[in-house]
Amino acid sequence: MNLDITPAISKPTNYKGFLLDLIIYISVMFLVREIYIPKVGFIVNGLFWSFTTLIVASWRMKVRGVSWKDLGLKKPENIWKTYGISVIIFVAVMVSIIIFELIKDNLPFSIAEDTSSESAVSKFGDLKGNWPHFFLIIFFIWVESMLEELLDRGFLMNWIEKFFSMTSYATVIAVLLQAVIFGFRHSNDLSERSITVGLIGLIMGIAYVKFGRNLWPLIIAHCILNSMSMIERVL
Repeated sequence: MNLDITPAISKPTNYKGFLLDLIIYISVMFLVREIYIPKVGFIVNGLFWSFTTLIVASWRMKVRGVSWKDLGLKKPENIWKTYGISVIIFVAVMVSIIIFELIKDNLPFSIAEDTSSESAVSKFGDLKGNWPHFFLIIFFIWVESMLEELLDRGFLMNWIEKFFSMTSYATVIAVLLQAVIFGFRHSNDLSERSITVGLIGLIMGIAYVKFGRNLWPLIIAHCILNSMSMIERVL
């Protein structure tokens, strides 16, 4: 996997500082999910988790003198090219998921059963045939999609890459680790869901590097993926 490209953060490396940031960030990212307020529902709780983590990431970025623009939240040079890249990412994700579905029963290890379809009702409500409810919540799904790209590809991946920058494989390590964390965070076990989400994270990480470290194509592709997933629950 050739991912040789100039990292988004080009300042002198403070390895201990980046390690401290990662410890703080990852700890908060997982611990905040232990807080769940039943009365407000899953979507509000999810946004609370993400915005809390966003605050921590923004704090550590300020300490390091890094902005979200530095990490790729910048105006695309060509909007149509951005849309085209988003489509490529979407197709790559779908192909990777299809391949996984074809080979999952022949893997040399066991994976937990996927219960995401059952849990979706408790998370998002009964969407079957309920288009008004779909349009009520889809904007918040898009916000969450954007936050995940900012945090997982924008912050986490760059910080891992910077911490391992003394090696020749820093970018490869960063792409792989952020995908593993991304998948595990969505399921907390080795299941079909964690592997599928991890594959999404892997494709997004590769695309982030290969397509100039601009977050917008990833955000658009992520919004499309989550929209398709929600539409599937309505139909």
